[in-house]
Amino acid sequence: MIGLTCKLSKVFYGWWIVGACFLISLYLGGAVVLGFTAFFEPIANEFGWSYAQISLAASLRGAEVGLLAPLLGLLIDRWGPRWLMFGGVILLGLGLIFLSRTTSLGMFYGAFALVAVGTSGLSPTVVMTAVANWFRRRVSLATGIMASGWGFAGLMVPAVVSLVNIFEWRMAVVILGLGVWVIALPLSIFVRHKPEQYGLLPDGEIIKPVVPDGGPLSAQITEEGIGAKQSLRSSTFWHIAMALLCHSLVVSAVITHVMPYLSSVGISRATSSLVATAIPLLSVGGRLGFGWLGDKVDKRWISAIAFAMMGLGSLCFEYVSAVGVWILVPFLVLFGVGFGGNHVMRAAMSREYFGRSNFGTIFGFLMGVMTLGQVIGTPLAGWVFDNWGSYQGIWLAFAGLSIAAIVSVLTIRPVRIAAKTTN
Repeated sequence: MIGLTCKLSKVFYGWWIVGACFLISLYLGGAVVLGFTAFFEPIANEFGWSYAQISLAASLRGAEVGLLAPLLGLLIDRWGPRWLMFGGVILLGLGLIFLSRTTSLGMFYGAFALVAVGTSGLSPTVVMTAVANWFRRRVSLATGIMASGWGFAGLMVPAVVSLVNIFEWRMAVVILGLGVWVIALPLSIFVRHKPEQYGLLPDGEIIKPVVPDGGPLSAQITEEGIGAKQSLRSSTFWHIAMALLCHSLVVSAVITHVMPYLSSVGISRATSSLVATAIPLLSVGGRLGFGWLGDKVDKRWISAIAFAMMGLGSLCFEYVSAVGVWILVPFLVLFGVGFGGNHVMRAAMSREYFGRSNFGTIFGFLMGVMTLGQVIGTPLAGWVFDNWGSYQGIWLAFAGLSIAAIVSVLTIRPVRIAAKTTN
């Protein structure tokens, strides 16, 4: 009989990876994703482009990231995340500097294509895989802490708005591009692939075989995962994918259009920038709280609750002009916390149902499906405004998608992943 003694090292290196990915996500989220809403009106005013045309750039960025996600996942499983992140930082900085030289719509889209390639190397596919490879029992909490970087990225929105106001949008983009190199390049060096390569196990566990009677016996515990082909054929994969599709469609539209929407209903740019800041900040509560609960409660129910909160928040957002600015408070709490919770659950559920051996590849395909929501949601909201001069009705329709997502996650059929002991 084999006894196994497990203990945690004082400073498990996986937490350093969590910290590095947290800071990279914070800057990427603030400078490239959330901060884009601050460039919307200045770019439209300078070139006279429609909101749908500008929104399409964000969609193209999301589409390219999504198309690359399966390939990135495969490369992470084979080579690890470090060099992908390093290359992504270089290309992202170049893309932002190129964006500052925009003189035409084609050049605008071309710059965003380069930004998208760079962003892919720092995308959730990469950073979440990097973290998930180092944790098993604490994967939800670790992912929640790392993903909180995207939440705190909201703190950068007022800074980005100030940069645009002080230096104009072109110089602001250059500053953000240089910041990517200064901040993210050193941090990417800290990231490692899998703990076994360094004599460790997930969660920092150290396993020592205890052999009775002095017999020459050894043991090794390995975690079995679901193959990529098998996972793509399973209903589990597609239930998770459809829920993520709904999630990304709604979130991308709200985050990109929050400032122009609130301006269209008479709310000042200063107030709308605070709302844009508060959404990701309040999502931190969902990322950490739901991440903690996800290690203790059925992840399907946690995700369903998060989607319900997003749906109720979208309803509040719909009726801002009819009810008053005060309804933005329940919107921020419900939508922010709900969206943050689901941001964590997508990786945690994938890790639980499909295992770790092919996590990057499987998660990359999930992110590819999820990206379709970004491609649809952002320009759809812009198209509605361009054609009807109002966003009214679109947020109500998006609230209905939350119901579909709830049904999708609650009907997931768990996939059993066993631990095999070999002697």
